[in-house]
Amino acid sequence: MKITKVLNNNVVMSKDESNQEIVVMGKGLAFQKKTGDAIESSKVEKTFVLENSNVAKKLAELMKETSEIYLDLSYKILELAKSQLTYKLDNYLYVALTDHLSFAITRHKNGIDLKNPLLWEIRRYYKQEFQIALKALDMVEEDTGVRLVEDEAASIALHLVNSQLSGENMDTAIKVTELVNNILNIVRYYFKIELEEDSINYERFLTHLRFFATRFIRKEKAENTHDDFLYEQVKKKYTAAFECTERIAAYIAKNYDWDISNDEKVYLTLHIHRITNRHQIDSSS
Repeated sequence: MKITKVLNNNVVMSKDESNQEIVVMGKGLAFQKKTGDAIESSKVEKTFVLENSNVAKKLAELMKETSEIYLDLSYKILELAKSQLTYKLDNYLYVALTDHLSFAITRHKNGIDLKNPLLWEIRRYYKQEFQIALKALDMVEEDTGVRLVEDEAASIALHLVNSQLSGENMDTAIKVTELVNNILNIVRYYFKIELEEDSINYERFLTHLRFFATRFIRKEKAENTHDDFLYEQVKKKYTAAFECTERIAAYIAKNYDWDISNDEKVYLTLHIHRITNRHQIDSSS
């Protein structure tokens, strides 16, 4: 491999045998080296592929002002996440997470720890990502001696969640989380119950809400299949759940000027019935 760009003494850009842009890390790897020089394989400690050339450019810019220790931490955190999450992580996370860790640790050293207003929601709705993020805090402490507050775990978890919305910004993940939380609160208040968050039905509902909220934020309307018979059957059979769905639809229409489809109402009603049925005597089911 040959160096295509020196990022600092320990990090360079190169290309693999498939001509893919890669980042190569190793202590003293680029010391007194320049573009076109061969990379000493004995000094290579980590290598990872950047599938998007735009990501490579942004990472190169970031490394001009950021220590490679944060890139190394990002690499280790993302390797952990990749081993546990079922969805593919966007390469841009190398940039976003490196930048976030650098900023968060600098702030902490200056006595500034920011509160994450979505900590409670992220901990409850994105449990797997949050557990990975808590382990990330351990990694940060081990490598830097800095113990970041739990709010930073929520921020790291949001970066992972945002990776499902490839090509979009963190604001989208925040909007999705807020919308999911508001819909769940409508269900809680309508039925005056606490939901069984460890149940499989709750997990199914949560997954559905995330996809629904993502489509909604992206303004991707779901087309109706025009199955009016199914819609009327669900409306008649699950009256309480359907009325709750109508309140959700009214909330979205009022606050976001968005009408959800009848198909979406069917799905929401069925999910709401499943997660609330234990609290009701429903002779129709």
